[in-house]
Amino acid sequence: MNLENKKIVITGASSGIGKAILNELKKFNVQIFAGDLEPDKIKTLKGKVFTEKCDVSNPKNIDMLIKNAVKKMGAVDIFIANAGFAYFEQISKPDWNHIDKIYKVNFMSPVYTVEKMKELNRGKEYMVVITASAMAKLSMPGYALYSSTKAALDSFASAYRHEQDDMGTISLIYPIATKTQFFKVAAGDSTPVPFPAQTPETVARAVIKGILKNKKSIYPSKLFLSMMIINRYIPVILPIYAWIEKNKFFKWLKNK
Repeated sequence: MNLENKKIVITGASSGIGKAILNELKKFNVQIFAGDLEPDKIKTLKGKVFTEKCDVSNPKNIDMLIKNAVKKMGAVDIFIANAGFAYFEQISKPDWNHIDKIYKVNFMSPVYTVEKMKELNRGKEYMVVITASAMAKLSMPGYALYSSTKAALDSFASAYRHEQDDMGTISLIYPIATKTQFFKVAAGDSTPVPFPAQTPETVARAVIKGILKNKKSIYPSKLFLSMMIINRYIPVILPIYAWIEKNKFFKWLKNK
């Protein structure tokens, strides 16, 4: 999709991948509406960026975010659903609210956004870009719930694309571990970061290239993509990787 004069909404833009994407987008002639839980962090960014506090776990807030974005910009051509979080844990007891919280933010919110963008852009080209994860393809020890939300997004997008009867593009991003505060937020400073890791700027550049090429799947790490391809023919690469991360997980449990 050509980015010239596009109106873009992005969530989770105060730090990490979201902030890096926001900075890349500002290199283009676009208008941006940033919905974020911590809008004060966005005030330091220069350029034409509108901001609004938005807890995406509530559909009414997403309705209001899109309504206000249209009011400010006149349209929403691209919605980048980047907001999300992880738990790093060993599941030990039943906790419905714990499950509900992560699914509302990581899965239900992006899916609802797809529905809203379809309704808003009848007869028009549009794009919804969703931050999934490499864990959508390879579940990781300690991230059972998080991995499941991303795998659910992957499955939804795969089926939904076959159902589509409009001009929309649904694009999923599959970043590997990223050098941000993401993992510390998941379980504290001692949380082990999976190997390999990349910078949010690397992910952001891949996202912009993906948008420009209307890619349905964006893999910022060529190494991870290569691992998946090789694993199809030698199906031991990803299981060995998961085993290594399992050992790191149990070591973390023992020492925490």
